[in-house]
Amino acid sequence: MARLYEYQGKELLKTRKIPIPRGGVASTPQEAKEIAEKLGCPTVLKAQAWVTGRAALGGIKFASSPQQAQQCAADILGRKFKGVTVDKVLVEEKLDIEREFFASIIIDDQKRGPVAIFSSKGGTGIEEIARQFPSQIAFRQIDVVSGLRDYQARNLVRQTGLTGRLQLKVGTILTRLYQLARQYEARSAELNPIIVNRSGDVIAADCRIAIDDYAVFRHPELGIEIARELDRPATPLEKIAYKVEEGDFRGTFYFIQLTEDFSKGEGYIGFHGAGGGGSMMSMDALLKSGYKLANFCDTSGNPPASKVYRAAKIILSQPHIDGYFASGSGVASQEQFHSARGLVKAFLEENLSIPAVIRLGGNSEEKAIEILETYTKGLSAPVEGYGRDDTPDFCVSRLEELLSKHKVKPSPPVPQSKEGRQKELYSFETFTGTVRIDHSRCPTCQTNVCVKECIPKILKLEEGKAVLAITTEEARKGGCVECLACELACRFHGNEAISILLPIPELEDYRRERKF
Repeated sequence: MARLYEYQGKELLKTRKIPIPRGGVASTPQEAKEIAEKLGCPTVLKAQAWVTGRAALGGIKFASSPQQAQQCAADILGRKFKGVTVDKVLVEEKLDIEREFFASIIIDDQKRGPVAIFSSKGGTGIEEIARQFPSQIAFRQIDVVSGLRDYQARNLVRQTGLTGRLQLKVGTILTRLYQLARQYEARSAELNPIIVNRSGDVIAADCRIAIDDYAVFRHPELGIEIARELDRPATPLEKIAYKVEEGDFRGTFYFIQLTEDFSKGEGYIGFHGAGGGGSMMSMDALLKSGYKLANFCDTSGNPPASKVYRAAKIILSQPHIDGYFASGSGVASQEQFHSARGLVKAFLEENLSIPAVIRLGGNSEEKAIEILETYTKGLSAPVEGYGRDDTPDFCVSRLEELLSKHKVKPSPPVPQSKEGRQKELYSFETFTGTVRIDHSRCPTCQTNVCVKECIPKILKLEEGKAVLAITTEEARKGGCVECLACELACRFHGNEAISILLPIPELEDYRRERKF
């Protein structure tokens, strides 16, 4: 789920005419002071962070004057709450609270649909409230065709003891909250608390809204940079990784950094999984042996080699990792040689300088292991491949052995091919990249291995030169599956005529900024 900050959620509430406190969001103490001056009343300042219990952490403060609001903002901004630095504070009018309620629209996976929850007793810990005061909480499953009707919302509220005008006002907020959740495809939309002030006004004092990951692309107006369930803002590298997944529907690519604050030699490993259960076992094996995880990464669901390549490049963009460990399901249905080729291309381009142990259990694992080990022999660091019969614990022990023997040294530049003739470049676009073929090299090639290795048969020989056997439009739309077989075969068994460019937007800038 992609979370929205409180101030973002309240902007959405306004569009559905759900009453919210007057106020605004500030990024500096001076801005907080100016907002407080405009409000002209005592204020509350709330840290904008995806954490619970902000008050206990010092993230909610009250001010009786603009000057005090400025000081409170200075106390909050720049602080870390559970490791997350706060860069925005919400400044709102202080409410004269008489009663508090809780309301939520959630997607219930068991019921396979939306459910409305209302409690006439608000505050933190709705689960505890449900246990202690069961008569003050009510649930209703919502028909996705007819939605939440006004009378249904009022009946829900009535079950908890609310009557009269208050029942009507709160019921109206519930129906509008459902309409908002439906419009933006929220997995959850929570108001806690809804307050009643001494004048009888009903106001949504706080809100938490989380959008379904798979719906984010339909709502660019929300400005969500990365559709991931994080309790902190995304790191620059996570944003780069998400753009890969966002633009390529073939298989999955999930990348999250578990920490950025570590140094070389501290035992942090770049982790690359494939499939949930197998990845969990593999991570446990690493942790049991005393290693730490720099990141979690998953490429599964039959990703192309190009996607695995990009995942590896991003993992290796963490400059202080001590090793690379890839291990997922031992019985993956995807052809493992695709993953092997993606890893090989990344390792060759990086001239890998840290030991890598890769467990490629699944279809054609023998071929995958052969590709991996054969084509990485000349690298600065050792690479070992294993299959389904090799347990994660055994693979971790192999990594441990390699790390104990390997002396880290800077990677020398990857040797460039010597050009003895004028290039005759032939190129075509693929789904996410560009294939370039130097036709000046093709006539002297004795193997024509690129065409032989092209299982989809999109390449053919024409006057001794490798060219497309399909239209350029077909190649661009996915006819070329980006298996990388032609490039690696040509490099090691042909005339080094093929190069495949697979750009990763912003990654080079990221590396330059960090002097990587």
